[in-house]
Amino acid sequence: MLQGKMTSLAGQEVDLSQYQGTVLLVVNVASECGYTPQYRGLQALYNKYGASGFMVLGFPCNQFGHQEPGSSQQIAQFCQKHYGVTFDMFEKVDVNGSNQCDLYKHLTSPEAHAKYPGPIQWNFEKFLIARDGTVVARFGSSVAPESKTLVEAIERELKRSASTA
Repeated sequence: MLQGKMTSLAGQEVDLSQYQGTVLLVVNVASECGYTPQYRGLQALYNKYGASGFMVLGFPCNQFGHQEPGSSQQIAQFCQKHYGVTFDMFEKVDVNGSNQCDLYKHLTSPEAHAKYPGPIQWNFEKFLIARDGTVVARFGSSVAPESKTLVEAIERELKRSASTA
């Protein structure tokens, strides 16, 4: 799954293979959504678990209610100013439809994990990805980053991954 290249908000090309061996939470984000305050919880997760091999990857998307209208620079400034985001953020992508980026084509496919296929329903859907690149869980928009379900899944995967590494 961790193949190909994407562009960061800063305009740098990022090879996704650099995340191999890391537990990832991949999230489609938006700056003008009712769920936008989840940035705070996503940053808290990264702060808490980053040293243990965990990373949040944010992918802005403007497909749901046009709630991410800004440029990469505007998105980066917003995230830093309002939420102090330091986890990796990427340029705006399509997560559904004919222009769906390759990463989300894979994440939403039955091949990625038959238990979690299908289109993204709204902003702030979350995919938990194991160190080996497999999708181990998918969480809807309403699941807050600090929710017990999500935190336990991250902790379980970090422990599982650490014991098999």
